[in-house]
Amino acid sequence: MVTLAERKKALENRLAELDSRIHHIEDELDEHQPQENPSQDFEEKFFEREEDEVLQELGNAEQAEMGRIRAALTRIEDGTYGYCVKCGEKIAEERLDLLPATPYCRNCAQ
Repeated sequence: MVTLAERKKALENRLAELDSRIHHIEDELDEHQPQENPSQDFEEKFFEREEDEVLQELGNAEQAEMGRIRAALTRIEDGTYGYCVKCGEKIAEERLDLLPATPYCRNCAQ
């Protein structure tokens, strides 16, 4: 069985990993700032824009995950972690093993 301290550490590690990845994505996007390059053809511009959109979507997904992790860390601090925020029932350890930041039990997540 995973201890609360181990779960907290895993969540903090994942948060740090996501933060690093988001900074990398931001750096990539900054490098692709629109600059008029007359030698660049339409196809090159299209692929650059498409890549930027993918990076932005990744960044958005990672920011959303960071929000869920921060909320889970807050629940750890206030003593409500591991209990469903909707019904108050205990969340199964197996579910927390798979989704450590989940605020919902299996029934309420459906």
